[in-house]
Parts: sequence; structure tokens; C-alpha cells
Amino acid sequence: MDEVYKFLKENPIFYVATMDGDQPRVRPFGVVALFEGRLYLQTGNVKPVFKQMTANPKIELCTMGKDGTSWLRVAAEVVLDPRVEARRHMLEENPTLRRLYSEDDGVGEVLWLKNATATFYSFEGEPRVVKF
Repeated sequence: MDEVYKFLKENPIFYVATMDGDQPRVRPFGVVALFEGRLYLQTGNVKPVFKQMTANPKIELCTMGKDGTSWLRVAAEVVLDPRVEARRHMLEENPTLRRLYSEDDGVGEVLWLKNATATFYSFEGEPRVVKF
């Protein structure tokens, strides 16, 4: 998981796919955090992506490495963490979010990745799988 976190921090724009009924939806995300041994994402509960994730918690995210020859895909389930401590940690680790959210605004939500399978790909080698 630490390696996945590091890759996402080094390549901060990643794309998250959800399902909206039978239609896939993909959008860019840019923040992650490690908290209590879990990898977290953040979004607002007024956004369609949050409604999609709560209706069907299975997601997939993907990002390309800056080198242009490596990329990462992560399939997981998201679990909502309603604790203010988790939201506060996300905001502390990603201070640019403070322009949009606060830990007690009733809008910002954090979700951690459960049953995750991360696959590291490269044009130069075989895929490598990490589960967390």
C-alpha cells in the first residue's frame, strides 16, 4: 500500500471510475492520504461521484507515471469513514482542499480503499500485483 500511495503522490492526477446505473463514469481526482494504515480518497457528498460510490462501492482508479512508460490501476471497494479525525487528516495532508472543505462542513467526505488490488504496469516488464 505504501508503494501505491507513493506512486499516486508522485503522479497526483489519477482517474476514478464508478458506475452510474449501467453507465461507467470517469473523472480526475488529485488527493490521497494514508491514515491508520488505510489509503483514503476524498470528495464532496453533493457530487454525483459520491452518490455513485455509495450506491455501488466498487471503483477503479488509474494513473500514468511521469516517465510515460509505467502506470497503475487499482480495483477496490470504498468504505465511508464518518470520523472527523479522518477528514481532518485528509485536509492536513492535502491543504489545498481547505479552499473547498473543512472537517466539519457536512460536505467533505473521506472513503478508504478495501479489498484493493493494485497492478503496476510498465512497457519494460511484466505487470506486478499488490493487494491490500
